Amino acid sequence: MVERPVRVGLIGLGCAKNLVDAEIMLGHLARRGIAIVSSVAEADVVVVNTCGFIDDAKRESIEAILEVAASKQEGRVRRLVVAGCMSQGYGRELAAEIPEIDAFIGLDQLDDVVAAVLGERDHPALEPHPASRLYDHTAPRLLATGRPYAYLKVAEGCDNPCSFCQIPRLRGAFRSRTVASLVAEAQLLEERGISELVLVAQDTTRYGEDLGLGRDGLRRLLEALLAGTSLPWIRFLYAYPATLDPAIFPLMRRESRLVPYLDIPLQHVARSVLKAMRRGGDARSYRELIATARLEVPGIAVRSTFIVGFPGEGEAEFEELQEFLAEVRFDHVGVFAYSFQSESPAAPLGDPVPERTKQRRRRVLMRQQERIAREHLRELRGTRQVALVEGPSEESELLLGGRLARQAPEVDGRLLFSAGTASPGDLVEVRIRRTYAFDAVGDILRVVRPALPASPAGAGAAAARG
Repeated sequence: MVERPVRVGLIGLGCAKNLVDAEIMLGHLARRGIAIVSSVAEADVVVVNTCGFIDDAKRESIEAILEVAASKQEGRVRRLVVAGCMSQGYGRELAAEIPEIDAFIGLDQLDDVVAAVLGERDHPALEPHPASRLYDHTAPRLLATGRPYAYLKVAEGCDNPCSFCQIPRLRGAFRSRTVASLVAEAQLLEERGISELVLVAQDTTRYGEDLGLGRDGLRRLLEALLAGTSLPWIRFLYAYPATLDPAIFPLMRRESRLVPYLDIPLQHVARSVLKAMRRGGDARSYRELIATARLEVPGIAVRSTFIVGFPGEGEAEFEELQEFLAEVRFDHVGVFAYSFQSESPAAPLGDPVPERTKQRRRRVLMRQQERIAREHLRELRGTRQVALVEGPSEESELLLGGRLARQAPEVDGRLLFSAGTASPGDLVEVRIRRTYAFDAVGDILRVVRPALPASPAGAGAAAARG
């Protein structure tokens, strides 16, 4: 009797940067000819790609591991492999508490996934240490979003000293990929039919400093990507305010393919809280920076994220944050309650703000931002906008879904098309009919730019590289 080929399922958790790591692991598996299934219920081996950024993310990762461990005990799964940030920083603890784990893959070991899945050699728990490896465009990659966009990880690690963050402890020092490598990968993604390229890193605006490119490294990379590809939409996420090069704004104004969108996680605006977070800037400098962006790039959408309940945030500091949001009127905001972690540099500050207070402040800011976001979208009613068609909506396969340029993937809401036809990856002109707090509904009027089908060369490259 011929044994059935092993089937692998991957549970991906965490941020877009972690998603790229997952896609590289899938690429290695596909290149080896291993069957990849979309449902864990169909898998013989499950890889859990974990996130360890905050306690909620750790909890979600552990719950996913325990669920697969239970399936293994019941005989429905043969092997359990744990990868990602928790494998890098907490492997020994996981091995002691969950003996069902068969192998661990650190952040520097993505190309070991085949051996870990097949049990070809041991992959024991790692001693905690910062990652140091940097993958390039030659790494295999199997896209996992199922949508016409892809993330391009331009750098790894982080050198910023933010006290609430342990990314440097896990992912190591900041290290940039070369411009040539990034352009080569962008060209491959274009050949595979991608319509939107989203640049990510822990601090995207610091790109190239370690390569001697100075403060304008990101601008030079964007220029190279614009010159080296025909991708209709290019955007970048995670701009650190202290390292953002204002020269990017004139480039954004001139180049229609560079999406007029600024994601700038500020975390707070009260100087005392920012000092405790080990971050520069204050409310005044942030106002000036955002005002410059809006002056240089009319219509630019601005997103930020904030942490409430950080040690030292009293009612006065929270009110300052409320006033700032009311004045600046961001298009999109994410708010997180501070998550104490004993491993982070902020641990000596303790966790003095009660959890109930943290959650109340989060709800207050989100309600405030919901009103602002609703008013921003209301201004679009009746206007004609360009949108990217992503494919069937999550609610119904009978409805197409997509995004406006002002909406980044996965975080900013969506656009539903109530009339008209188009294909995934098409850029279309749409008339906005209805708007809500975060989402909009519109009619497709015409296709502005059809999606480029994956070329034979692109398909071959995809097969060779995963």
